Amino acid sequence: MIKVGDTLPAATLMEYIEVEGNGCSLGPNAVDVQKATAGKTIAIFAVPGAFTPTCSAQHVPGFVAQAAAFKAAGVDEIWCIAVNDAFVMGAWARDQKTAGAVRMLADGDAIFTKATGLTLDLTGKGLGLRSNRYSMLVKDGQVVQLNVEEGGKLAVSDAATLLNQVRN
Repeated sequence: MIKVGDTLPAATLMEYIEVEGNGCSLGPNAVDVQKATAGKTIAIFAVPGAFTPTCSAQHVPGFVAQAAAFKAAGVDEIWCIAVNDAFVMGAWARDQKTAGAVRMLADGDAIFTKATGLTLDLTGKGLGLRSNRYSMLVKDGQVVQLNVEEGGKLAVSDAATLLNQVRN
């Protein structure tokens, strides 16, 4: 499993772009993790899946609500990663009103999730391989803080916990 001090793995995530501009076409666009984190401070959180009850009611809204505070604390971007396709993540972004606050990134084949070792195997429940719920602070591609949840909980990967760690 990835740990504090490790560099994020080479992977490509996908982001559904709603509005064409700055060389981005509408629809899914590739996000090279290493290039996108270079020289930036990124707050990343991951969820088992889009539109799940805890993730939709608490996890994503918490990061959206705290986006300005993260920015004020020196965080350049906030990313939400889930093992879903870019179209689902785009729909979830619209539903959660994340525009300008949280980038909703799809790890459809779980390549990033497997490379970090932060997998949650829900195949016995018909949900396949998912991501553990976690949050991390990344500076210039290196993990400086990592909070991994125990199964079914939202106690250490929430926005308030990570924001307090960013400030300290």
